Amino acid sequence: MRSRFPRWLAGTAVARHVLHFEARIEESIAAFAASLPPGSRVLDAGAGEAVHARYFSGKRYVAVDLGVGDPEWDYRRLDAIANLTALPFRADSFDACLNIVTLEHIPEPLQALLEIARVLRPGGRLLIAVPHQWEIHQAPHDYFRFTRYGIGRLLEQAGFTAVRIDPAGGFFRMLARRALNAMRYFPAPLWPLAAILFLPAGLLLPALDFLDRDRDFTLGYICSAEKQS
Repeated sequence: MRSRFPRWLAGTAVARHVLHFEARIEESIAAFAASLPPGSRVLDAGAGEAVHARYFSGKRYVAVDLGVGDPEWDYRRLDAIANLTALPFRADSFDACLNIVTLEHIPEPLQALLEIARVLRPGGRLLIAVPHQWEIHQAPHDYFRFTRYGIGRLLEQAGFTAVRIDPAGGFFRMLARRALNAMRYFPAPLWPLAAILFLPAGLLLPALDFLDRDRDFTLGYICSAEKQS
């Protein structure tokens, strides 16, 4: 899952405001990495282009992916090409793992989580992000969307405890994102019209997100868990 937002806006307040799910994911990865002791063995399961490696300086970062998600991606930074349902590592090999917007692309998500649990040491930590209200992407390898109850059940079935599941925004952030998504359907000559119709909604609606306390329309969830000791 990758945003088509202009690169020159990456990391700006505007990008964090509009791309709330992505910004929350990056903040969570940074905090997760900072909380790990130096030398920790970290598996990035479903690493793609290994863009998260920069957060794990001083750790033993290992990037794994099947390498079929996007033909435009550069997979040369991977340490191993493998299916996440059959990881090429011994049991208890890693202290921590991240799995970022990858589980929806795996036909057997429970098997992937069981494999991640197998290669984590007892007490090893997992950070995972999954989509809920999101468009089809990386077709045809896009199989699932997850509710908070669905991802919670899968994590528990895989042997994880201390499960925490946080929605990344609510209805109005989701609606704002849909307004911005609508602009892609307009041909170039009509972009000014599309901007007039949808850009204000995309920028202003997130300010109303405090009204949604249940967050049942969230774009996705960021979860943390630990392997049972």
